[in-house]
Amino acid sequence: MPSPLLRPLRPVTSALLLLLLCAVAQGQTPTPSQPPAATAPAVRPAGSDPSDGNRPPNESTSGAATGATPAAPEAAAPLSRDARRIYELSRDKLVQIRTLLRNAGTQASIGSGFFVSADGLIVTNFHVASQLALEPERYRGVYVTMEGQEGEVELLAFDVQHDLAVLRAKGRTAAAPVLTLRPAADVLAQGERIYSLGNPLDIGFAVTEGTYNGLVRRSFYPRIFFGGTLNPGMSGGPAVDDAGRVLGVNVAKRMDGEQVSFLIPAEFAQALVQRAANAKPITQAAHGEVARQLTEHQQRLTDRLMQAPLREQRHGSYRVPVPDDALARCWGSGRDPSFPGLNLERTQCRVDSDVVAGDFNTGAVRLSYEAYNAPTLGPARFARMYSQSFANENLPLRGNRHQTAAECTERFVDPGSLPLRAVVCLSAYRKLAGLYNMTVLVTSVNQLTQGVLGRLDVQGVAFDNSMKLAGHYLKAFRWEAAP
Repeated sequence: MPSPLLRPLRPVTSALLLLLLCAVAQGQTPTPSQPPAATAPAVRPAGSDPSDGNRPPNESTSGAATGATPAAPEAAAPLSRDARRIYELSRDKLVQIRTLLRNAGTQASIGSGFFVSADGLIVTNFHVASQLALEPERYRGVYVTMEGQEGEVELLAFDVQHDLAVLRAKGRTAAAPVLTLRPAADVLAQGERIYSLGNPLDIGFAVTEGTYNGLVRRSFYPRIFFGGTLNPGMSGGPAVDDAGRVLGVNVAKRMDGEQVSFLIPAEFAQALVQRAANAKPITQAAHGEVARQLTEHQQRLTDRLMQAPLREQRHGSYRVPVPDDALARCWGSGRDPSFPGLNLERTQCRVDSDVVAGDFNTGAVRLSYEAYNAPTLGPARFARMYSQSFANENLPLRGNRHQTAAECTERFVDPGSLPLRAVVCLSAYRKLAGLYNMTVLVTSVNQLTQGVLGRLDVQGVAFDNSMKLAGHYLKAFRWEAAP
């Protein structure tokens, strides 16, 4: 089954859970011998370090802090004259963003950013500045220019849903050189050249060249498909057009391919800059504001999931619900030869709705199914194997620093044409009030040598919406006997 991302707060009693199932979306859907499941390829923030799964989704901190030293743009291939022109045109507007431990003064994370106003406003990613928002008592931020000038920054505003933040360079006397944002009305053309700037791997400022390939299909929030390279440390840096205007902000890359990267459209940065223009600095931990924005996110997500018609996927006579193709990507696998005498089919679906909530992600929606048909095993052997598969599901029964241990309830329900055994688990976020991770685990109980096991994981959802989604999910299971 699918895995990684965020977690929340508040203990939940079993009485509140009613008739559904829940678990941390971190778990995988096991089968009798736990074979690896086919999952959608990973997408990682451009600032995350793929070599260290425990590192927060901020910028990689490999090597000494050399961001102030100008470096030639990537040595892999010579850059075009246009790329060199863009690099020279933009270099004095770029900054490296460093997060430092207040007491030790050591570097905790790095990212990139760029000036957008003469009075020193800087745009970057929220995942670059999240420690300043959530733990300002432990961390402080600084910016470093190409020339090595360094200064303190203060956080003015952030947009969790689009992974953006606006900082201000403190104590700056001279007017900052600025990059202008390309108007949304000036529509990008397919194949248009894009130049992404930032500080990859803390080596030095660089430019990478690529193309505009439209908006990403099935992305819950608009993302630009950039046919170019982004590396850790470039998060928050600008992507500009031939005229040097910012058309997007570096945010993520695909880990299973080459030159498949993603940008946040500049219009969202423009809106946040306008909001930050007269804002006071954020000096206290902003968990309440993060929770408020995540609550808006989960409401928008719930509304869309409830309104979008669920498609039926066939597994013999079973009909299971999967999201509309415009909303989610589904992957499947057929018969597994490691289970002789058993026809086993798997499906996994993932809604691209994850958002960064600090050093973890939330907002994910995942569905998975395993359909079993074992006419030669006999009812007793099938029941034992089927029960073991159900019991093997990984549920978050232990809490961690982000969320409480899950509380689960189990019921036998019959929402229509198919009797089901259902388990619902909820785990509350500790510092994001009102948000939970939910898992619904369900299995059919109508046949002696056939069955379907389903799992729904929703992260960062309000209690009322978790119940709506669980009910919506369970009612969509059907049995349609062969004529």
